[in-house]
Amino acid sequence: MNAPTRFSSEEIDEAVAWRRELHQMPELAFEEHRTSAFVAERLAAFGLKVETGLGGTGVVATLTRGTSSRAIGLRADMDALAIHEATGLPYASKNPGRMHACGHDGHTAMLLAAARSLTKSTTLDGTVHFIFQPAEENEGGAERMIAEGLFHRFPVEAVFGMHNWPALPIGRAGLTTGPMMAAFGIFEIEVKGRGAHGAMPHQGVDPVAAVFQIGSALQTIASRNVSPMSSAVVSVTTVHGGDAWNVIPDACKMSGTVRWFAPEIGDLIETRLKAIVHGIAGAMGCEATIDYQRRYPATINDATEARFVQGVISDMAPTLMLERDIEPSMGAEDFAFMLLEKPGAYVWVGQGRGPGEAGLHSPRYDFNDAALPIGAELWTRIAEAKLRAS
Repeated sequence: MNAPTRFSSEEIDEAVAWRRELHQMPELAFEEHRTSAFVAERLAAFGLKVETGLGGTGVVATLTRGTSSRAIGLRADMDALAIHEATGLPYASKNPGRMHACGHDGHTAMLLAAARSLTKSTTLDGTVHFIFQPAEENEGGAERMIAEGLFHRFPVEAVFGMHNWPALPIGRAGLTTGPMMAAFGIFEIEVKGRGAHGAMPHQGVDPVAAVFQIGSALQTIASRNVSPMSSAVVSVTTVHGGDAWNVIPDACKMSGTVRWFAPEIGDLIETRLKAIVHGIAGAMGCEATIDYQRRYPATINDATEARFVQGVISDMAPTLMLERDIEPSMGAEDFAFMLLEKPGAYVWVGQGRGPGEAGLHSPRYDFNDAALPIGAELWTRIAEAKLRAS
């Protein structure tokens, strides 16, 4: 697979160097101070107008060419994950317990490369806002940027997002014309009983036994309450209770995540989860408290904008080929908040190396630098095609 000819080998090497430097300094949600400064410094060096501090550590740079009043947004995420890196790479994380395990270092470098390239474009007619967003992982940085005036200060007619996708081979990209990624929520449940000796359980009220029953029953939400034609996931991911093998504790906790696409399915999951938890806990003589939070809505592409991006990808052949059989993922993405505000589309760019490759959020994951110039070229072409001088 040849790299796009727009980028010289020196420009690609520099973008890879940016990516690897970013990889060494991963920062968690709303803590991306070094990353934000790194991004702002380079954008300013390209001659762009740069604004910092939106959404805490967000950066927005603006490029205007020609006379058109039209404007679009291109978004990359900057934050890392609380994972201890196990790649053994020479440019591995220098922040213990922090890692770019989702490729946001690559996303940032791709958009930086595209921003520099677009400053030299001769066909651009309008404004591009380059949005470098904090806190995509779980904490809703997109929602915070919007609340602090992102689209009022930087109005756009459409906004686009991009993510690397190890399940797609390098040189392929795809997106749906509707739901792309699921909505997501979290739950934390505490079941309180009455502690007792493990050999004399009849003298207490066992919260551990209740949690076992609740965890099993929660699986009936997807299997028996949601239509087989709809998508839903309820996963219990942690259980904590007790300190000794012969002591029934006073309380036991469990937590997990839920996923859905249709809003009515989200409502159904929450209603049934609460009913099951309180019903089983009460039937077993316990009391339960639930902290249930809906974090991100579903990421749903605007059909017109998605078809536009599909056309841009098709025009890049053979450098980049359109993957037509894309199915939505039950993973979640806070770019969803931007798509609630503006038409737009979210695209996956393949970076797969083959069997055995570590996936997203793995301590052995590493962004494939071969995808970097391809993603940057796609960004550049999206902007040029959307804002082409007539």
